Amino acid sequence: MANIVENIRQQINKVVKNSISKAVEKEELPELKIEEITVEAPKEKSHGDFSTNIAMQTARIAKKAPRQIAEIIVNNMDFKSTYIEKVEIAGPGFINFYLNNDWLYDSLRDIQRLREEYGRIDVGGGQKVMVEFVSANPTGPLHMGNARGGALGDCIASVLERAGYDVTREFYVNDAGNQIEKFGASLEARYLQLIKGEDAVEFPEDGYHGEDIIEHMKNYIEEHGDKLIDVDSSERRKVLVEYALPKNIERIRKALEEYGVKFDVWFSEQSLYDSGEIEETLEYLKEKGYTKEEQGALWFKATLFGAEKDDVIVRNNGVPTYFLADIAYHRNKFLKRKFDRVINLLGADHHGHVFRMKCGVEALGINPDKLDFVIFQLVRLYRNGEIARMSKRTGKAISLTDLLEEVGRDAARFFFNTKASGNHLDFDLDLAVKKSNENPVFYVQYAHARICSMLKLLESDGIKVPNVDIANVCLLDKEEEIELLRRLAQYPEEIRLTAETLEPSRLTRYVLDVAAAFHSFYNACRVRGEEGEIMKARLILVESTKIVIKNVLELLSINAPEKM
Repeated sequence: MANIVENIRQQINKVVKNSISKAVEKEELPELKIEEITVEAPKEKSHGDFSTNIAMQTARIAKKAPRQIAEIIVNNMDFKSTYIEKVEIAGPGFINFYLNNDWLYDSLRDIQRLREEYGRIDVGGGQKVMVEFVSANPTGPLHMGNARGGALGDCIASVLERAGYDVTREFYVNDAGNQIEKFGASLEARYLQLIKGEDAVEFPEDGYHGEDIIEHMKNYIEEHGDKLIDVDSSERRKVLVEYALPKNIERIRKALEEYGVKFDVWFSEQSLYDSGEIEETLEYLKEKGYTKEEQGALWFKATLFGAEKDDVIVRNNGVPTYFLADIAYHRNKFLKRKFDRVINLLGADHHGHVFRMKCGVEALGINPDKLDFVIFQLVRLYRNGEIARMSKRTGKAISLTDLLEEVGRDAARFFFNTKASGNHLDFDLDLAVKKSNENPVFYVQYAHARICSMLKLLESDGIKVPNVDIANVCLLDKEEEIELLRRLAQYPEEIRLTAETLEPSRLTRYVLDVAAAFHSFYNACRVRGEEGEIMKARLILVESTKIVIKNVLELLSINAPEKM
């Protein structure tokens, strides 16, 4: 698929390599072994469209000053049949490339030809990637950390799909271990209290105090009465967990679907115990000599793989730790289900888990570089300029469902992706519902709706967007037109960079820039009533902007409204 920016990079690479070969032949430069030439877009527009520091890279081998090398390279350049218009040397030896506008017009033709497929590239080559995200504790409702992780993870998965990867979205259901025991104890206590009275049993100190626990037990009693009163405690807890847990998981699934997040796989932690994979993993680690017994517990020798300390994998009461289950889970991902790469999204409080998990993966004989982590920071909600902790509707801690009721899916997903994952996010609830240009999602959606209204109005006058092959798009040469063209041409490259960095905030920034460039164009350039050929070219530019904005919003799982 088309990524014209990548093609230009390759063009520049070829031009520079051919120039160096020519200079070596003429003995102006010694033989230089160059595998890859770094070509980047400079931050300053005045420094051209692209730049390379190859002269500085080769100075030591060539035994010449970088600027002298740059002059030799430029003097031997042939950039006929490329988009390069001129080349300049800057500073200590940077080579700056200035392009003609043909690449922008070719990008416009790509947009018109590819339409909703514009932006699809193939850097992934069909590689199998799993993105595991949210994986919330199923004992309660989804909170703001889950909401941010959901927006980030889903967008990362969508971008990787656009970049040519075969992506699976996975939710890891923690339906085993300590939190489930705690959940069972909490359900049992509420069950007994509802039947025998609140003072009949003491509620566990570390139990789950949520209203949902009481609600589950009221429903259970309504359906089944007091038939568990005389049953053994462990059996009673098991029955109550089997009743309440699927309901919680279903609530989580529904809340996420309302949020626009659909998982391909809901993977049960308990299944690792039932299938014997926990035991298999433990035996493997023992056989390899990666375990030791100490203080009555079994430890994983993480220090063998560069960690600062070893970790307990089986407690002294014989119960496996969460870490052992996690190693078994990753063994399942890589070795059983054959994923080429795994990306896990974790809240900042789990950052300590990253390196030890990579050690666990390495112990399984898997390259730890195949396991990536995206660590995201906390969210602070603000209302009326103050930190908001309670839901307007329920008066309790704000859940994902409450957030969606208050600001809607579009604003929630856009806002959660406006900051890099490693930065704290201040979410202004008042701004998220504002119908003004201050609200970033409104600003972008309004640009799309404005274009739709414009095209509809012109169509009512019998004016349609012409075929790009019969229009003269080279007439688009005003500053505002060129700036908008540049933004649109950048989209496939933004997909590449977002897939590389796993930072969806690039895309919200990008689409805001497109909307801003469109509003500038709209204020400076008429479409309706303009001379025929210019009007045709501008119509194509306007419709292409609509296509790109819609493509980005759909990638973020946000509506692109036709009127507002």
